[in-house]
Amino acid sequence: MHPIEQSAVVRYTDAAGLADALRDADALFVYDFLSTAVPGAWHGSNRLRWLHIASAGVDPVMFPALRESDVVLTNSRGVFDDSIAEYVLGTILAFAKDLPGSLRLQQRSTWQHRETERIGGRSALVVGTGPIGRSIARLLKAAGLRVSGAGRTPRDGDPDFGEVRPSTELGDYVGEFDYVVAVAPLTEQTKGLFDANAFAAMRESARFINVGRGELVVTGDLVDALREGRIAGAALDVFDTEPLPVESPLWTMDNVLVSPHMSGDVVGWRNALVEVFADNFWRWRAGQPLRNVVDKRLGYVPSTN
Repeated sequence: MHPIEQSAVVRYTDAAGLADALRDADALFVYDFLSTAVPGAWHGSNRLRWLHIASAGVDPVMFPALRESDVVLTNSRGVFDDSIAEYVLGTILAFAKDLPGSLRLQQRSTWQHRETERIGGRSALVVGTGPIGRSIARLLKAAGLRVSGAGRTPRDGDPDFGEVRPSTELGDYVGEFDYVVAVAPLTEQTKGLFDANAFAAMRESARFINVGRGELVVTGDLVDALREGRIAGAALDVFDTEPLPVESPLWTMDNVLVSPHMSGDVVGWRNALVEVFADNFWRWRAGQPLRNVVDKRLGYVPSTN
């Protein structure tokens, strides 16, 4: 039993029972962060004051009724920062050292010498300058890459990115980079940000890495860019349809790395998510300010940097 259960009435429910469970509830913990059940069950809430979601992204619960309500929304920012950064560095190393190619050759018992690439001195653009993006920037810089950022507010002298350029003008500068990492929150402004125009503006040698949200990408445009050699490869942990359909051509492309939305999920991550909620619960009970309060107009927790 978690200590919270000794201090509050806790109801556990699935999507089907959510509307009933919401009646007279003061707080809602959306542990299944991919669930889309909250909007349809919202009519059942009559006294809700606080909603917490077990993820950094809050797009599954950003529906009009919540935006317009007085319900405070918090997320689980901070749990996944370093593990996602390690995933990004791992995929960059996999591309540079052709680890997927070595594995394919090993499976065929084929000895084929090749030359590989250095990552030191290469350039990376991190699109999304929140805590996860910052962790990615710090780790890539430590590995010897030159890193810039793209975000909502352009600026110079950022402690992690140096220069941050406006994501609304992505096509003007994305071609300067060897690796492009998407980690921006999903908002009306970022949906479909990576489309045919963005991929056409990239270097043919560039690799695209998405650890943000699948809907940041126009998937058909990405497939076309990969097939036609307009970019060199992609590492994809998130997709606009999950699970990725078996008929998707992304599964069988030699220049694509596919993982099932797991870049941040290291041993112990589930317990860490519960503890983030528990910390905020005790704050809430004590009338103290909550951590990770989302600006519902922006769709994310505003940065303090």
